[in-house]
Amino acid sequence: MSPSPSDHILSMPAPAEVPTFVDLSSTLADVADDGVAAPGKDVAGLEGVVARASEHGIDLSIVVVDAPAPLDSQLRDLATSVGATDGGTVLVLGPGQVGTFSDSIDRVTLEAGQDQAYTGDPVASANNFLDVVLEPGTPWTALTVALVLVVAAVLSGTWWANARRYDAARVTADRRARGQVTDGGAIPADDL
Repeated sequence: MSPSPSDHILSMPAPAEVPTFVDLSSTLADVADDGVAAPGKDVAGLEGVVARASEHGIDLSIVVVDAPAPLDSQLRDLATSVGATDGGTVLVLGPGQVGTFSDSIDRVTLEAGQDQAYTGDPVASANNFLDVVLEPGTPWTALTVALVLVVAAVLSGTWWANARRYDAARVTADRRARGQVTDGGAIPADDL
C-alpha cells in the first residue's frame, strides 16, 4: 500500500555510521598522539603532510583504513566522528574511497581536494589533498567590488544619457512653444 496524500511521513537524517571494522577509540587515540592513524609503513610520510599543513595554519588529521567501507559515506562519517572529538580538518583514506570533515574549510574545497586524493598511495593522496586545500581560492571580494563598480558606472552613464536627452527634449519643446523650431524639428539658422 502506498502512502496517501493525507499520511504524514517523518523523514530523519540517517545516523552517522562508522565502518564496523574501525575501532573508533584506538583511531582517536592514534590521531591525538601525532595527527595520524595509519598502518606503520605510511605513518612517517603522513606525519610530514600533517607538519606541512600545520606550517600553513591547518590543523590536519589523517586516518588511513585498510579495507573498503561498504558505503563511501561511512568514511565521511568517520572523518566527522574524528573531527567532532579533535576538531580541525580530517582526511580519511581507504582503498578507492575518501572522506573529509573540516570545521574551517568549506565543503567545495574539501571535495575538490578529495578528487585529487584517489591515487592508491596514502602519502601521495594526502599531499595532493593538501595542495588543493592550500591553493589560493577565487578572490570573491575583489570580483564583487569590481562588479559593483561596473554596474555603478553603467547606471551613471545611463542616468547621464537620459538627463541629456531630457534636457534636449525640454529645450526643443521650449523653442517650439516660442515658434523657434520648424515643423521638421530643426532650428532655423538665423535663431542659432
